[in-house]
Amino acid sequence: MAEIQYYGTGRRKTSVARVYLRPGTGKILVNRRDFDEYFPNRVLKMVIRQPLLLTETADKFDILVNVRGGGSTGQAGAIRHGIARALVEYNPELRPRLKASGLLTRDARKVERKKYGQPKARKRFQFSKR
Repeated sequence: MAEIQYYGTGRRKTSVARVYLRPGTGKILVNRRDFDEYFPNRVLKMVIRQPLLLTETADKFDILVNVRGGGSTGQAGAIRHGIARALVEYNPELRPRLKASGLLTRDARKVERKKYGQPKARKRFQFSKR
């Protein structure tokens, strides 16, 4: 029997999260590890739960996440984006509320590349007229 599940892909910086929502009790697994073990930082946990709290679906779904790339902050942002997209797939009526909070918008900021002739992306070498 096929289990009902909703899917959303989230991205931030260089992180990509594949999020699966399944009817359940509110358990979150990130890369087959417990959510609290994977993200010890309280702020990142709050960021990830944002779409669930906004739509009041925190205890309706078990969430399975596969996330790769980037650091912990980028991964948390990617998971949040993926959860928001999966919630819209579950119920399109949640879209206006998520959109108004900016949770469906992909954060396009990335690290700017280093340019030649400069020590960093924007920093210049010291200039001297003589």
